[in-house]
Amino acid sequence: MAALSRNVDLTEFVDRQKFGNFHFIVILWCFLVQLADGFDITAAAFVAPVLRGQWNLTGPQLGGLFSASLFAGFFGPPIFGMISDRFGRRVAITLGALVFGAFTLAAVWATDIDQLIYLRFAAGLGMSGALPVTVALTNEYAPRRLRGMLVMLMFTGSTIGGGLPGLFAGQLIPAYGWQSIFWIGGVAPLVICVGAFFFLPESLKFLSLRPARRAELVGNMARMEPGYNAPADATFDIVGEENKANFSPRHLFTGKLALLTPLLWWCFATATLIFYFINNWIPSILTAQGWPLSHAVWATTLFQFGGTLGGIAISRPFDKYGMIPVTILYALAIPVVACIGLPGNTEPMLLAFVGLAGFCVLGLNFGNIACAGNIYPTAIRSYGTGWAFFFGRGGAVLGPMIGGWLIASKVSTENIFYIAAIPLAIAVVVSFIVSRLYKAHYHDNKTILDARHAAAAAE
Repeated sequence: MAALSRNVDLTEFVDRQKFGNFHFIVILWCFLVQLADGFDITAAAFVAPVLRGQWNLTGPQLGGLFSASLFAGFFGPPIFGMISDRFGRRVAITLGALVFGAFTLAAVWATDIDQLIYLRFAAGLGMSGALPVTVALTNEYAPRRLRGMLVMLMFTGSTIGGGLPGLFAGQLIPAYGWQSIFWIGGVAPLVICVGAFFFLPESLKFLSLRPARRAELVGNMARMEPGYNAPADATFDIVGEENKANFSPRHLFTGKLALLTPLLWWCFATATLIFYFINNWIPSILTAQGWPLSHAVWATTLFQFGGTLGGIAISRPFDKYGMIPVTILYALAIPVVACIGLPGNTEPMLLAFVGLAGFCVLGLNFGNIACAGNIYPTAIRSYGTGWAFFFGRGGAVLGPMIGGWLIASKVSTENIFYIAAIPLAIAVVVSFIVSRLYKAHYHDNKTILDARHAAAAAE
């Protein structure tokens, strides 16, 4: 049994843990929420080619459909971030799953594009709101040496979920109609919501800031480290964090965050702009060029699954080198995205470029997310991460809209993807600056914290 102290450093307590069943439960339920979220975010892209024919939709109308749930991302992350930082991570996560599950299911009964757009917006509030909170909860239970890896592995649920419709949309939609995708996308998160409410533990670090919930804190510590007993008069500290007594949005811009926060927002916006541009428009672009729907949706599936591999590949390098691997992926994404539109691409070549684009664009996005989870203290972690997702959703809204405008303007496929590479070139420079700031203020500081934890354990 671990030695006890009247002043319990929760940072050291979490960091000394080995990965066990408790961690698995946290990662599993957050992963499942991400899985359902990713499925629902991508659902519109897979039904769009069918709706375009059935409802005689134009390119701008499809752009509005794609952007509806993404536009909700301007509101969901800050709202659910505040809910999370005030009432708890578990409450915000389960509420988010309930919202996006219920409104995705309601889309089954939509009869025109306007109804579907409104429902997608409402679902998007929950989709965008749940994402940053799962990042915050995973971050707060992950030992420092594994933190980036566990956050990114958890977030692969989003990319795997985003690719799942492509595995069976080509069979389900012709047999059961486009509504079948929304049936699955609505029921699954409602089931996950119930499970998460009963089995997902609240964050230790969040509970430590709420003295009235001390019993729950001590109980979770005992579940995490069997045999651990906290002294009755113990106080709980979070070493290495500057948590303010009174919450204020200006805390996102104090001290070392003054420059890091806005630069990270730029990185989020660029990554999601390119991601949603490719993810939403690839099926429609390819079917317009004569590809069968089943082949076109496979391109989106490869894009999503390529992103899953990118997230896994970058997870350990992130823990070891900080944000440098993210900057490298930004640079690699430039030629890969540009090559998607090259004339004369064979089908295998185009699929390879799309898969590589997913590896780079989604892989670097995983790094951005892990960075956001690390730089903000517990008192504002969900709120700070939520605002990063807010600006990410800004890029997500612009991506499909810009795609619709370019297609309506008869811009060639080749030039469309050349244009898409331009913001990536700017982001390389911004990401390099972020990597230097992150290394100076967070990555290198782990050596100091590890020494402090070792001294505390020796006492």
